[in-house]
Amino acid sequence: MPSEPPAVGIPYSPKTLQRASLALRCSRFCLPLFQAMQQRSVPLGSVVAPQGMNQGYTRRGLTEAAAEWDFKWLIQVGILRREVDGQGITDSFRLTPLGHRLLEQWQGPESFATPTMGDRLYNALNRWLRLTL
Repeated sequence: MPSEPPAVGIPYSPKTLQRASLALRCSRFCLPLFQAMQQRSVPLGSVVAPQGMNQGYTRRGLTEAAAEWDFKWLIQVGILRREVDGQGITDSFRLTPLGHRLLEQWQGPESFATPTMGDRLYNALNRWLRLTL
């Protein structure tokens, strides 16, 4: 019986990986949220204040609108996707293959590095101009 070929990941350009990594590191969310999203979908309600702070998902309380705004940016750069059920789009989110790849890199020697002021400025500019290509 022939063995299955090894799974090959989606090829991403270095620019895509860099932009996604920067967006993830500059987001207002903490690593435990993304680790939870590796395993399951996370509803928006569990990320907003005070639940998000209690679970270590955020450093400070976020409103639902602020959290959704940030999630939309992470969707645009390819890190997150919205869950869909039989009724349509839900309020839950999970990682895309790109998000999984970035988190796997950060589980190893490369950690979830704190962004510099220049990183934050560059990410804000990308976000403002919606440079997602």
